[in-house]
Amino acid sequence: MADITSLILDDHDWFRRQFARLDDLTDTADLAAVWQPLADLLDVHARAEEEIFYPHLLRRGEDAEEETLDAIGDHNDIRDGVHEAALHPVGSTAWHEAVNKARFANSEHMAEEEDEGLADFRRHADPGLREELGRRFLEFKRQHEGARDLDVSDLDPRQYVEQELGDRPADASLGIGSLKEQD
Repeated sequence: MADITSLILDDHDWFRRQFARLDDLTDTADLAAVWQPLADLLDVHARAEEEIFYPHLLRRGEDAEEETLDAIGDHNDIRDGVHEAALHPVGSTAWHEAVNKARFANSEHMAEEEDEGLADFRRHADPGLREELGRRFLEFKRQHEGARDLDVSDLDPRQYVEQELGDRPADASLGIGSLKEQD
């Protein structure tokens, strides 16, 4: 079983290849045949990371809060491009501009995530957890294939991080105070 970091990298490789395929196409049917599965997986991948990967990175990574804030913002930019493309006829100038918006946001996101979040997680999460999260990541993708039954709306990055971290004290103490003062 591949761990979640490998599965995320596999998706990144697939995204790069599909965007490159779009460069070679002009026929609208061919463009749509490549774009729709790409657009769907961009949405599913982002939500899978938000549901499965980033909550664990926040608990284990060294600079995880900043990495996560940036990643959620990037996911919003990618989603915006994907959803904007859906408003225009495939192959039109406006469609190409929206696809390129998603592409550039995705390329920036993948580079940062590969160098920061994924590397950070590999250093701080044990292989068993990474494999368990990999299983959950694959199941999430199967369950929501084609973006089926998936909320693909943007998230507020700060609210996301605050919600995932909950009321955990900043100093990582248990938050119960000194035991010396108790009788």
